[in-house]
Amino acid sequence: MKRVLITGIKGFTGRYVAAELERHGWEVCGIGSHEEAGDTRYRRVDLLDTTGLRTVIAEVQPDAVVHLAAIAFVGHGDADAFYTVNLIGTRNLLAALAACGKTPECVLLASSANVYGNATEGVLGEAAPANPANDYAVSKLAMEYMARLWMDKLPIVIARPFNYTGVGQSESFLLPKIVGHFRRGEEVVELGNLDVWRDFSDVRAVAEAYRRLLETAPAGATVNVCSGRTHSLREVISMAEEICGRPISVQVNPAFVRANEVKSLCGDASRLRSIIGDWTTPPLVETLRWMLAQ
Repeated sequence: MKRVLITGIKGFTGRYVAAELERHGWEVCGIGSHEEAGDTRYRRVDLLDTTGLRTVIAEVQPDAVVHLAAIAFVGHGDADAFYTVNLIGTRNLLAALAACGKTPECVLLASSANVYGNATEGVLGEAAPANPANDYAVSKLAMEYMARLWMDKLPIVIARPFNYTGVGQSESFLLPKIVGHFRRGEEVVELGNLDVWRDFSDVRAVAEAYRRLLETAPAGATVNVCSGRTHSLREVISMAEEICGRPISVQVNPAFVRANEVKSLCGDASRLRSIIGDWTTPPLVETLRWMLAQ
């Protein structure tokens, strides 16, 4: 049984990735920055604690790593945190892995499609120019460049997931916020710009893609994880209204309109499929139905 280390295992994505890997015969261990008693597979260690990180990794000796721990909410108020966690924290992790005495078969780093910014209209492949439009995206692109310095020592794969959602995601993200309002029977929801178009995947499909990337281990590759379809927030509202059988009133709050909002993000998953084989994510309406049924 191969052992995988998941950073950020207690987060939204981490829980699904852990369950996916366990279902397919992996022994799962995880780290995070929060205390949690009673879980023998979990160790509390901060990515900025270089000594603690090296100690844990030397103990776990992972066969593979999925690095999910990050400040992921674009609207997070502390710009410094994006860089200390997403960039410096990742560097600390790679240094600890390189020093642990056992080279993993694959180190999967979760970056973000936000690195593309507003660079290009239409479908974005991995060769599209980066044009990050906020500190979160800049921190992820900087992480990608930094990781290249370690590719001669570690078999690194960089995943660029586009937007994805599912049960358990924080309501600080737009789709869970909309779903939460419907589930609570609220009549009004305050949103920002409704005319932003996003490529949405289901978190369960993203977890599957990550597992299959670990198993194929295309070292040095940068890979989009996306549906190849876009939906506007107006369409999301309409889908939820149809599923629930009732309307909701949308009020546009100027405070929620971001100055550097990326207008449209649609990805090309051709490279992903060329590496792992056939892969699909459920239509967004099915994901919303799952979320609304909880």
